[in-house]
Amino acid sequence: MLLIKNGRVIDPASGTDAKLDVLVDGDRIASVGPNLQAPSAEVIDASKWIVAPGFIDIHCHLREPGDESSETIETGARAAARSGFTAVCPMPNTRPVNDNASVTRFIVDRAAQAAAVRVWPIGAVSASSHGESLAEIAAMKQAGIVAVSDDGHPVANAKLMRQALEYCRTLELPVIDHCEDSSLFAGAVMREGANSVRLGLRGMPAATESICVARDVQVAALTGGRLHIAHLSAAESLAHVRQAKANGLPVTCEVTPHHFTLTDEDVTYDSCFKVNPPIASRADREALLEGLADGTVDAIATDHAPHEPARKDVEFDRAPFGMIGFETALALAIDELYHSGRVGLSRHVELFTTGPARVIGKTRRLAEGEPADLSLFSLDHPWTFRSEESASRSRNSPFDNRPFRGAPMMTVVAGRIAFRR
Repeated sequence: MLLIKNGRVIDPASGTDAKLDVLVDGDRIASVGPNLQAPSAEVIDASKWIVAPGFIDIHCHLREPGDESSETIETGARAAARSGFTAVCPMPNTRPVNDNASVTRFIVDRAAQAAAVRVWPIGAVSASSHGESLAEIAAMKQAGIVAVSDDGHPVANAKLMRQALEYCRTLELPVIDHCEDSSLFAGAVMREGANSVRLGLRGMPAATESICVARDVQVAALTGGRLHIAHLSAAESLAHVRQAKANGLPVTCEVTPHHFTLTDEDVTYDSCFKVNPPIASRADREALLEGLADGTVDAIATDHAPHEPARKDVEFDRAPFGMIGFETALALAIDELYHSGRVGLSRHVELFTTGPARVIGKTRRLAEGEPADLSLFSLDHPWTFRSEESASRSRNSPFDNRPFRGAPMMTVVAGRIAFRR
């Protein structure tokens, strides 16, 4: 039994923002209110912390099965717990691809053994993510997936996207698309602009993403299926999502901390800056910040993409895309959104909790009887991120040695303390 005392409880689902206590009994919340007493409980003094529903990351890569030298479900889950996340959704681009129930069950079973955070897998849209025919989606849902995606690749064509949206509508699953027009993408390694020219690196125009988003939105309108845009990075893409929402379409999107923090002007030959979609322009970043503030963006997602050092410590052109993202996500958001005054605290919490939960058909509330998943964090705790101290197996972060003000302080999963700073 845990008694969390005197925290600032913020629950976007109920509109709560007050100094309250939270009593946890077993894997459920027993009570939320003032001046709670429980003589046998372990008491946690949260008087300087925010107490929020458990954070959910709806876009990450745990690499297992197939690339355990970069990450395992166990190490990734530990890194997530240190970051305030109580649940994570790994993408299916493993080896083998998570395109059938047996791979889904393997991931679920390995996550249960790791016992760090909840792991809700995302299954592939197409068999082997080759974009030719639908994967075994219904069987994967029975095994535990919460969405489908061919992340790492776009859904190949409009016909397949239509089939996926129509089929997943009957299964009440969202289709998550990694949006890019491959004909504009080939060989590009960063965002097209003055800095790509200066560095002599082949650039990818923002239209690579926004053209595909526009197509997907129109197919969503045709089918009525739930469409979610992964790691949205371009202003024009956001405009398409904003219009879709205004038209009442079931379209959602996520933004990563590195896309609302960095711009293409920050990119150097350090391959930790090589991500897909690429770090965007200053104008794109400003649009993303506006979307985070005004409600157009539904969730902050990390796109945690670990790679063992030997694969990243090569020339920029040859390195794989991706950076680790769990352990800096909350701190970057506090710096860029809250301390900057752009986003209020309730909205900030929503982007990590009820927002991502809605995308995958889950709920997140701090109320009696609800699962005891809680994220406790400080807005002022000073610390420095050092990638060598990360719980992840990989070190590929451009934020290495960056000082922060604000940090996860405790993560509670199913009533158990998964992390305590």
